[in-house]
Amino acid sequence: EKFKTLKTEGNGFVKEGKYEEAVNKYNECMKLNTKECVIYTNRALCYLKLCKYEEAKQDCDHVLQIEDSNIKAFYRRALAYKGLQVRKKNMAGI
Repeated sequence: EKFKTLKTEGNGFVKEGKYEEAVNKYNECMKLNTKECVIYTNRALCYLKLCKYEEAKQDCDHVLQIEDSNIKAFYRRALAYKGLQVRKKNMAGI
């Protein structure tokens, strides 16, 4: 029950664009249940919005180890890789 409440609060923060707060809620969810893939893909979305591409990639990798056909995880991992590539190019250009 507490898990559901935290997840709902986290989702609410995402809708408001408060990604740091959402990450904190999803982290609390994970303390209660580490098997729920949705929490990882939701947190990955927040990390993408915060330009934390490595963290997003790790969350997606974790989900894909459990559910190897999770479309959201594949999509968000691709976005994370893209973000990492752009960052690498920008660093090379400096």
